[in-house]
Amino acid sequence: MSIKPPLSALKKSISKIPFTSNSDQRIANLISKSLKSSQTFDHTQFPPTSLNPNILTLVLSNTHLPPQSCFNFFNSIQPHKSNLIEPYISLSCRLYKAKDFALAKHILNQLATNNEIKHPVEKITTFVKKNCDGFSKIVVGKLFDTLFRVYADNGRFDEGLEVFDYMKSNGFSKIDDRSCMVFLLAAKRCEKFDLLSGFFRKMVDSGVGITVYSMTMAVSAMCKIGESVKARELMNEMIVKGVKPNANTYNALMDAYLKKFEFREVEMVLDLMEMERVSYTVATYTLLIEFYSVLGKIEDAQKVFDEMLEKGIVADVYAYTSMISCYCKTGKMKRAFELFDDMTERGVVPNVHTYGVLLNGVCKAGEMKAAEVLLSEMKSKGLDVNDVIINTLMDGYCKKGSVDYAMKLQSLMEKKGFKASVVSYNIIAAGLCKANRLDEAKTSLFTMADSGVAPNALTYTTLIDVFCKQGDFVEARRTFREMESKGERPNVVTYNAFIDGYCKKGLMKEAYRIRSEMEVKGVMPDVYTFTCLVHGECMAGRVDDAMKLFDEMPQRGFVRNVISYTAMIAGLSKEGRSEEAFKLYDEMQNAGISPDDTLYSSLVGSLHSVKG
Repeated sequence: MSIKPPLSALKKSISKIPFTSNSDQRIANLISKSLKSSQTFDHTQFPPTSLNPNILTLVLSNTHLPPQSCFNFFNSIQPHKSNLIEPYISLSCRLYKAKDFALAKHILNQLATNNEIKHPVEKITTFVKKNCDGFSKIVVGKLFDTLFRVYADNGRFDEGLEVFDYMKSNGFSKIDDRSCMVFLLAAKRCEKFDLLSGFFRKMVDSGVGITVYSMTMAVSAMCKIGESVKARELMNEMIVKGVKPNANTYNALMDAYLKKFEFREVEMVLDLMEMERVSYTVATYTLLIEFYSVLGKIEDAQKVFDEMLEKGIVADVYAYTSMISCYCKTGKMKRAFELFDDMTERGVVPNVHTYGVLLNGVCKAGEMKAAEVLLSEMKSKGLDVNDVIINTLMDGYCKKGSVDYAMKLQSLMEKKGFKASVVSYNIIAAGLCKANRLDEAKTSLFTMADSGVAPNALTYTTLIDVFCKQGDFVEARRTFREMESKGERPNVVTYNAFIDGYCKKGLMKEAYRIRSEMEVKGVMPDVYTFTCLVHGECMAGRVDDAMKLFDEMPQRGFVRNVISYTAMIAGLSKEGRSEEAFKLYDEMQNAGISPDDTLYSSLVGSLHSVKG
């Protein structure tokens, strides 16, 4: 049975001892003796407020105490409530010496998450220099290596870099490349790609061993921040150093080039892979499918997909989704659903993006019933809709004229915690415009601005179009000036809104002025620009001038569409020039353009207004 000194006597002895080195040692000895005898620490005997950092260090670094006793003491003094680093470092070194690496890391992880400690690395290094002479350099090195890792894992990158620099400049053995990978992975997880690529350069300059995995992470990070040229240069530099790229490295470059539509560079990467005999992965094939999809080469995309399967590479959800998307973009929904069925039969589980692609395809085709079936199936599989899918559905309903239902979906989006974006507001505004609910469209976009959502070029263009349709050209021009002042560049659609508005109000001089202005600014007119002018001249009774514009369109490389022909035929019909109107109708049919009801009405009208 252990003999413990009376609590009152012990407290009095502590309070009377002056805080000198000997006094600290005496208190530490008393605590150590208590811990040896009981294996637990009663903080009521030794209030934490009476224990200074030196006492804590002496107790926790006492090699005569069992590590578990030190750990119990550490927990009882509740270091997380203080700004002291001494308990953490003393105990960690003690545990490393006892080869209890897991518990030591646990202690240092607590240190890394203690926000009470300001400038921790500076305090740690100062403490180690003064108090850790009794520990081998291997133990101290392990301490700093683990500190580096736990700071990175907890997103404390500045502190992690301080530790790295300290290790580098204080003669520690070669820095472990695996620890550096922990830092790289943590930076990637937090999407700090600038930090990741910058640290990789520090690794190279510090002589840390570089692997294909760390190089690929750096190349990928550079690509994600738009530095594909530097990424390629880095890859070449590493090749010279003997680090050979793998498929993932090339895939990262190819993905970056695809996103920037740099197709020659994509082909260059493919040539490099062939030259280096690097086998394609499923990710490579997926990128190739996307490459041909962007180029509109569906047959080539399908050949790539088939080749992948023939080589025994199992198509994953991303490969299938890319192939399905390829068919959806071109309106070949039957083939898209065949692929969808094939993937499920092969046990590949579709994800939210897969359903999103299909929903986009059916919504564009106006098949909202099919969209509802897909949505129901998606929910039955436990997949919840995201903001992109809700926007897709809103757009589909707006195009079908169901703008009120689309607005209900916008409310649903907000209830699900998604903040309505500029895309959402633009969709609703476009739907309201299509329904000729112009005032509501304006109100919706003004509400967007009041909600703190910044307008984009499409927002401003929609507002300008509304004002022009309402004949409020003063407000339209004010909006145009605001658009430019906010750095949003007007496009051909913006200028066409003005031209259409002026033409419908018979202000042809203003319409032509806008056309000249847009050309001066480097924005070239399109088929709709000319169609508006043709319509305007016809409304003004200047059909011959309209015909000159109509004939100019193919000379400019524009393919006249059903709207162009309808405008010109309507103008001729109004003037009773039925023969010319029917001649254009025949030309239109020969061009494979199907007439609409408006055109038929114009032709019939021309038969009743033939001028004699």
